[in-house]
Amino acid sequence: MKNREGMVEMPKQMTEDEVRSFATKVIGLEKENDLNIGTGQITTFNQLGFKGVIDKPDGWFLPKNSVDTAFILETKATKIRLGINQREELKKNISIVHRKYKNVVGVLYNGIDTVVFKNDEEYQGDGSKKLQTLKYYTSLFDLESIDKEHIYEITAKINNSLHFNFGIKNLYHRMIFTACALVAKRYSALMVKGMDYSEFHNAIINCLNKELIRDKKQNQKLSILTDVFSEIKMNLNVDAEDEKEQQRVIELISDFIDWVEDISDAINSDKWNGEDVMGIFFNEFNRYKSKSESGQIFTPEHITDFMYKILEVNPNDYVLDAAAGSGGFLAKSMANMIQEAGGVNTKKAQEIKQNHLYGIEFDREIFALACANMLIHKDGKTNLEQLDSRTEYASQWISDKNITKILMNPPYEKKYGCIRIVENVLDSVKSGTMGAFIMPDKKLEKTSKKKIESILSRHRLRKIVKLPEDLFFNVSVTTSIFVFEAGMPQNDKEIFTCYMKSDGLVTVKNKGRHDVYDKWNDIEQYWLDVIEKQSGDESCSWINPKDYLSYQKVSQQLQLSDEDFRKTVTEYVLYKENVDLDEFVRKLSLRTLYGSVIDSDSQLLTIGVKKENNKC
Repeated sequence: MKNREGMVEMPKQMTEDEVRSFATKVIGLEKENDLNIGTGQITTFNQLGFKGVIDKPDGWFLPKNSVDTAFILETKATKIRLGINQREELKKNISIVHRKYKNVVGVLYNGIDTVVFKNDEEYQGDGSKKLQTLKYYTSLFDLESIDKEHIYEITAKINNSLHFNFGIKNLYHRMIFTACALVAKRYSALMVKGMDYSEFHNAIINCLNKELIRDKKQNQKLSILTDVFSEIKMNLNVDAEDEKEQQRVIELISDFIDWVEDISDAINSDKWNGEDVMGIFFNEFNRYKSKSESGQIFTPEHITDFMYKILEVNPNDYVLDAAAGSGGFLAKSMANMIQEAGGVNTKKAQEIKQNHLYGIEFDREIFALACANMLIHKDGKTNLEQLDSRTEYASQWISDKNITKILMNPPYEKKYGCIRIVENVLDSVKSGTMGAFIMPDKKLEKTSKKKIESILSRHRLRKIVKLPEDLFFNVSVTTSIFVFEAGMPQNDKEIFTCYMKSDGLVTVKNKGRHDVYDKWNDIEQYWLDVIEKQSGDESCSWINPKDYLSYQKVSQQLQLSDEDFRKTVTEYVLYKENVDLDEFVRKLSLRTLYGSVIDSDSQLLTIGVKKENNKC
């Protein structure tokens, strides 16, 4: 029934069918030809994917992604009170759905009273006594905010368990193992507590092989993720015959699944703003890093965001990172671009994921991490390629894309071809394309003059922003952001430089550097203004490319105090009179001390020069 205003109006007394029909309209469960959402007592749980269960729910919403919140409706006629038996009936249905979904909201309704359950606990929060829309119910498990401290604590537990219990000693293998579990969770793989290792391992492999078929059609290289995961070696006794050892393995896997679910819930929350999961892992997993695991530096997430803003990237840009590492720049760019486009549910968001992000990574295992990182962040279609960015083939690959912005942190060592990568990328994009590269402060100056002259004859270095010297955790390298404009010759035009001495972050033991005192937002805005206006800070200066290709610290002007002046004059007079300064100071000190009047009491000792003829 509808009132004059067109609103749904509830009759005073209703049969169960009438209650169900009324609830369907209010909650918003009407959708034809879609098993994911619906009402009625015709469809069984078995038909909905819960094998062997013939019970029939009154209403349901079962999202395709198992990390999202599921919904179950149980209705009764108005004359039936919602007591213990009715609550137990709803809880039974919730437990069935709980086999596939971690978070289930159940509603019991008789046309007058409303009872809400979050999993098996009755919920009595704001609005729970009134029938609400589906959006209200599915948001009950949403995180109010991301507790990053909690994420780091979970990551530490994962790291310790994989290193000591599973016996995975390789830093990147621990990251890949965890990342693959997160990808499987994101694609609704059935990972439940109580699994043995074989079941757990197969659940991930089957997900990576089967559920990602559509993604693999666009990018065949995603199969590397499966291959690398399968190659990971561990010391966990997965084939133990001893019952106690078998139970220990099951408990370890159950704990790991719990931790992965916690991280997955945070990543899939609307409060997650593209923070680089691999960067978080790297900071923690790095604690057990061996000396042989070197050469990879993960760009701090706040700096990837800062560089995104320096280049004024927008949702219409096409972003390239030709030394993608774990995909931090791409993950942050994707998050920012989607947010600026209106959110994840917009048509533009899907276009950004499919066509606006491009990455190249040469190292096979790091490439697997980049694939996992993008999949974790709800994007399996990013254009990632395993290539050597120094090659002609990579140049052609880049040229075929409509790249408008470049964000990169290329490998620094000469053996990896840092400058060759930068040059090849700049040569491969359209004239006018802006690129920001993190490199060691003196990298360009230490490169051969002939090579630099060749690069600057085709591309203009516009800005150098020296970064804080303690930016990279546990790495002794000082860096700057070098902003180039491709296809525009330098022609000896001066370069703007400035120096961000501090980003406000502090080092937290075993957790890397963090914005503990919430200083970064203000610091970031200050430096964005300085860089845009190219003025406003005492460190700002312009350099001639013929003289320097790095930030030059501004020399401090000499300031002479009265004390300095008197000291200098006195020393000069003594020098002219051939007086030994040290001997003079010694005699003066002794004369002052032993020629003084000493007055003391129980608490105070006074030493003063004795007056003679009213003179000291």
